[in-house]
Amino acid sequence: MTDDQTAAEGIDGTVVAPEIDPNRPSIARVYDYVIGGKQHFAIDREVSKALFKAVPEVGQLGRSGRTTLLRSVRWLVGEAGIDQIVDLGSGLPTAGNVHEIALEINPATRVVYVDNDAIVLAHARALLADHDNVTVIQADINDVDGIFADPELLRLIDLDRPFAVIASSILHHLDDGPAQATAAALRAQLSPGSYLMSANFLDDDEPRAKELERAFLQGGLGTGRFRTWAELAEFFDGLEMVEPGLVYANDWRPDAKTPANSPVQTLYATGIGRKP
Repeated sequence: MTDDQTAAEGIDGTVVAPEIDPNRPSIARVYDYVIGGKQHFAIDREVSKALFKAVPEVGQLGRSGRTTLLRSVRWLVGEAGIDQIVDLGSGLPTAGNVHEIALEINPATRVVYVDNDAIVLAHARALLADHDNVTVIQADINDVDGIFADPELLRLIDLDRPFAVIASSILHHLDDGPAQATAAALRAQLSPGSYLMSANFLDDDEPRAKELERAFLQGGLGTGRFRTWAELAEFFDGLEMVEPGLVYANDWRPDAKTPANSPVQTLYATGIGRKP
């Protein structure tokens, strides 16, 4: 094995494709590491140290994001009757993926995953090889028009019918201007009766939010904005909020798996808005 191959090994020793840079941290792999996954490199584990130092329970924050996402999918498909989903910044596959939850409720659901991380795309394509109504496309979250003009997305998603856009744990990795512009572009793409789900880091005037934001921005990853309630509410401008509105993530229609009295309760918020 060459030195280059050794440098490109994941934690399980798997040699990855050459377009994947093992010396540059990845948001998806850092997230995978903090929630206890296996698809990450030494650089991802290194930059995660600052996160754990700021908030030792950061793994619970990551898992809260995941369980909130899955509750949202269950509501969208099971109660709102949505059978088309576009999942932006989908991240590495893990237990209970969006398409698995959706297809369990309605086997006719169509799901398009969108990501720009090479390792995410490689894993997703392998996982989805046998699914006719689930696909993954490579795109940048900042290019909303390009995403919704992609032929592969249009093969599965009828933009004239109601659909759901999931922007979970993605807008907080954009600076203020790009984040608001991206949210506005997403709202503009929604057909009547469509939904936008967004879950993000929250600055509820708690010192730990500011400490964790510094860890994200200065600890090697370089992204991770904690925004106020008012700033997060702007993502849903012009949409009708689904009850209970924009709330702490664990307060959004909790189920038996939702943690009670979580130590990271006030660091993460979510909501779903419907286009009239």
